[in-house]
Amino acid sequence: MPHHDLLVIGGGTGNNVAAAGADAGLDTALIEPGPLGGTCLNRGCNPSKMLIQAATAANHVRDAETFHLDASLDGVDFAGIVDDMDETLSALAEGMEASYREKDALTIYDDYAEFVDERTLDVDGTEVSADKVVVAAGSRPLVPPIDGLDDVEYLTSQDALYLREQPDSLVILGGGYIAVELGYFFESLGTDVTIVEMMDSLVPREDPDVAETFTEIASQRHDVYTGHRVTAVESDGEMVRAHAETEAGGEVSVTGDELLVALGRRPNTDTLAVEAAGIETDDNGFVATNDRLETSAENVWAQGDIADNAMFKHSGDYETQVTIENVLHGGDATADFTAMPHAIFTEPQMAGVGETEAELEEAGAEYVVGRADLPDTPMGRAKKLDEGFVKVLAAPDGEILGCHALGYEASTMIHEVVVAMRAGSGQVSDITETIHAHPTLNKVVEYAFDDVPL
Repeated sequence: MPHHDLLVIGGGTGNNVAAAGADAGLDTALIEPGPLGGTCLNRGCNPSKMLIQAATAANHVRDAETFHLDASLDGVDFAGIVDDMDETLSALAEGMEASYREKDALTIYDDYAEFVDERTLDVDGTEVSADKVVVAAGSRPLVPPIDGLDDVEYLTSQDALYLREQPDSLVILGGGYIAVELGYFFESLGTDVTIVEMMDSLVPREDPDVAETFTEIASQRHDVYTGHRVTAVESDGEMVRAHAETEAGGEVSVTGDELLVALGRRPNTDTLAVEAAGIETDDNGFVATNDRLETSAENVWAQGDIADNAMFKHSGDYETQVTIENVLHGGDATADFTAMPHAIFTEPQMAGVGETEAELEEAGAEYVVGRADLPDTPMGRAKKLDEGFVKVLAAPDGEILGCHALGYEASTMIHEVVVAMRAGSGQVSDITETIHAHPTLNKVVEYAFDDVPL
């Protein structure tokens, strides 16, 4: 039986743990059946953002007339856009694997595995064990049991990212960040998009003002049915039809050339037989960890999507630092997820950090609100923006409780608030007393914090 000092399951954020272990001289194994880089590099963040850049470029051409420029979008090489993304990212994944295979202390098992005992796994018929194990096997698209779904051809987010032939029409089940990002991409390049979401707004986990405003914007681009739960799907061989209904009994049927199921993600624990290792999971199947990222099994840690601490690439990267300190160096580092930001890369973008107003109301917390609109700023006028805002939630004593933005480059603007909440004093004054270069987009952040009534 091959035995290692360290065994890492998953080549996403886990590949950094494996590389660090090998570089530290530990006999290290990395189990990853697919390309190194995990979901982010191959099936998520990287490919989707590369495609979205093409969508945004197309919209910039369409908007050129706003600036008195004569420009037209004469055609879209859809397959070329996808091929360019695929070739770029495949090369990165292949280069990463090649460099890892050159590490003397690192063994790569490119197959699926499952636990057979504590810190022992079956890898394609061979049992492999280690003194220490890190579980970083990620997640995959959730496909719930919808009547008729097994009988039709459908796309998951992974399939949609590598679709070479652009559909004339697309029905998307779900209204979360994956659904709206892919809806924006396909619609911007000419596909008629329909989105069906069971909650009352798209991106329902966002602050209510952000979610409601974005739903209004998306409804101008797509056919949007919020408050509708999908009950069944069917196909006549050419078109796919989805049936949905409201709580009040209202019904709607929508059709498209393609059907995209974007109803969330599930952890890959069910493919690993974690129970054989004594690894406890929560009710949703995620590996349970303490703040040192230790599992219930001795000398077994977990990080990334499979541990459900935030399910972002940036949170996984942060967890990697904690894991390396504790696993490789015997440290006692703890994970602090305070001020964990997130962003959604539609146009306009959305970004947030901290509590939403709905969460504060549910908790009965006392808070005040500040707000500023992007169109009212010098750069907003220069860019001819007609939408976008920054909203601040603060305690009466000035503590920043949350900040949420919708608008051009919101994903970038949110970071000065993240720094204030995590590395500064966490007070409104951290922002208001900072000199902001004029006339940058971030002036809207300053204006919003100035608007907080303290």
